[in-house]
Amino acid sequence: MYTEDVEKYGRNTNQVQIIRYIISASFLEAGNRIKFQSFGNSNYGSREVSEAMQTLQKVMLTHLVYPTTSTSVPLLPDRKKSHRLHVLDTGMLNFFAGLQKELISAKDIDSVYKGKIAEHILGQELLSSKYNILNELHFWVREKPTSTAEVDFVISYNSMIIPIEVKSGATGTLKSLHAFMNATTHTFAIRIYGGQLKIDTESTSKGKEYSLLNLPFYLAGRIEDYIDWMQKSR
Repeated sequence: MYTEDVEKYGRNTNQVQIIRYIISASFLEAGNRIKFQSFGNSNYGSREVSEAMQTLQKVMLTHLVYPTTSTSVPLLPDRKKSHRLHVLDTGMLNFFAGLQKELISAKDIDSVYKGKIAEHILGQELLSSKYNILNELHFWVREKPTSTAEVDFVISYNSMIIPIEVKSGATGTLKSLHAFMNATTHTFAIRIYGGQLKIDTESTSKGKEYSLLNLPFYLAGRIEDYIDWMQKSR
């Protein structure tokens, strides 16, 4: 178990205890936006949790996904906003959440655990496709008193920030994706889902048309290849 190896990474007994607690709490908080202060209903302070999270990220157990408000390059993380926590062992996440039977019988993995498993799988694919331990993941947010929106992931590609949503079914709601597309200058977006590979033309509430690449989960690791294919297909 991960918790049995903590002594390798903690500088002292106190830090070992903190890291061990953070590991257990991380599987329960996975997929959520978090704050370091009192993480997992603990009494630990922001600095203690931050140091523990950095350690766990270095050993590739967890990964912090940073929010951005950017819709055009450069893709700048807003570190003042709360992160989203991902764990890099989806199998362990399934185990701690007790999801083995649900996953075996599920027709669409996005319907399991409120879509968190699907998001974690996509996050793993995006990280592994870069072959760089220092690579960061980002998601897009618009936080206003009367209007909020959140897109699961965004990537920088050929001077564009491309939004990526994980959605189930043939259509699903795309309100946040439409909000992003209204704010950006380009006309490309991606949906990862359980359907067939195809390109749709979508229209936002403001009438902006854009090309939506619908990519099956099993092709998620080749997103950049299929962005090229989408652009050539237009």
